[in-house]
Amino acid sequence: MAREGVFAGVDAELLPPIARPGLAALKLLGRKRAGSHGLSRAMEKLGPSYVKLGQFLATRPDIVSADVAHELERLQDRVAPLPRDVAVKRIEAAFQAPLGSVFVEFGEPVAAASIAQVHRAKVIDADGAERIVAVKVLRPGVERRLQSDLADMAFAARFAEDHFRDAHRLRPVQVVETLARSVRMEMDFRLEAAAADEYGENLKNDADFRAPKIDWDRTTREVLTMEWIEGTPLSDSERLIAQGFDIARLGRQLIQSFLKHALRDGFFHADMHQGNFLVDAEGRIVALDFGIMGRLGRAERRFLAEILYGFIRRDYLRVAEVHFEAGYVPRHYRVEDFAQAVRAIGEPIHARPADQISMARLLTLLFEVTALFDMHTRTELVLLQKTMVVVEGVARKLDPRLNMWATAEPVVGDWIAENLGPKGRIEDVVAKMRTFSRTLADAPAKLEQFGRAMEAIERREMGRLEREASKALWVIAVILVLIGIRVWLR
Repeated sequence: MAREGVFAGVDAELLPPIARPGLAALKLLGRKRAGSHGLSRAMEKLGPSYVKLGQFLATRPDIVSADVAHELERLQDRVAPLPRDVAVKRIEAAFQAPLGSVFVEFGEPVAAASIAQVHRAKVIDADGAERIVAVKVLRPGVERRLQSDLADMAFAARFAEDHFRDAHRLRPVQVVETLARSVRMEMDFRLEAAAADEYGENLKNDADFRAPKIDWDRTTREVLTMEWIEGTPLSDSERLIAQGFDIARLGRQLIQSFLKHALRDGFFHADMHQGNFLVDAEGRIVALDFGIMGRLGRAERRFLAEILYGFIRRDYLRVAEVHFEAGYVPRHYRVEDFAQAVRAIGEPIHARPADQISMARLLTLLFEVTALFDMHTRTELVLLQKTMVVVEGVARKLDPRLNMWATAEPVVGDWIAENLGPKGRIEDVVAKMRTFSRTLADAPAKLEQFGRAMEAIERREMGRLEREASKALWVIAVILVLIGIRVWLR
């Protein structure tokens, strides 16, 4: 970062005196002609994990500043691509066949990110029909670099847990392990294809959101082929406005779709930066990248819906109660005290437009509250929490005055009415009866298994008793012999 001149514009007066010599040394390391785009170029060179971090920060100009966010947007789909020949070799190795037998046409890269790049290609189906497809090719060596990055993160997490008392509450080691699992799945495009297929199936009746169809015949571990989508990048606000789209409505559409997928399906897109979405001619948002997906169980979905609905309705006591029911807050604290802390978070941001809310100050307050009530990181919610921050940031770039609560209310309210009302209660009872019936059906097998285990324990116990009895008999025999010898000697 120093070599790329990232620190050249940092004002030393803003730093404490002890840090100023270090800043001066970093500035000396800068190249003479570092030029613009130094931060994004540095993150590219640091590796794919840092590119992911840059993509995340690019969605939050309210935290990192508008200039930095704009600079980091280059990492979303404008990373320097590899030459076409490299991608061709990768494809031929993956299919063990020449390129022409897989694609009749194969173009130059049209987009590139940290892990893969995309090419436009043409295929001919068995019926002779031609189709345009998008071909995503894994970058060579990216698995090794990611493993190295993850090893560094794991080391830093262990160091933090060992040396900083508050780190245990934040569970950095478990967080890194959670992220590592999602990254390892992202390295296998067959799994991404399965996620895209499942996601698309969930969206088949949605009028405002869709996913491309997967070409399974031309998909391997390193190559993913899917339907080519014509559309405008969600990041290109000027083009969207010129085409007549209401970008404020698109921002609301993005947030409501995310909440719908998380609550209704329990399966959501967990990498929602602008570079991963297009808007098609019909105004539908189209997701493009399915490497990182999140899942929520029914219990987590209920907790999420009730917490959001409580904030929307300003029912802070119910928000606090749900946190206790979910086990997010230790039981030795009082519900009413936590409700008071929740009110301190909710009231300053309620009914305010987004451009009047300091997200940096809000995050600071959240960390202080979680520390005050000894709340531990919930690793099963890490991807959800990260995605909520990102999706709100993307929506705020489309509409700086977005009201998050008013946008979320229709989706959350409908889910609450359907799932926590009479219909939802009946469905819960039916689900519990199914579970109970499965348990009853499994009972004979379980009892038989238990009986075999008890017989094994009994055999082991009888063997032990026999060995102990044998030892005791030998001891008694020896004692009797000794007594006999002593009597005979008298």
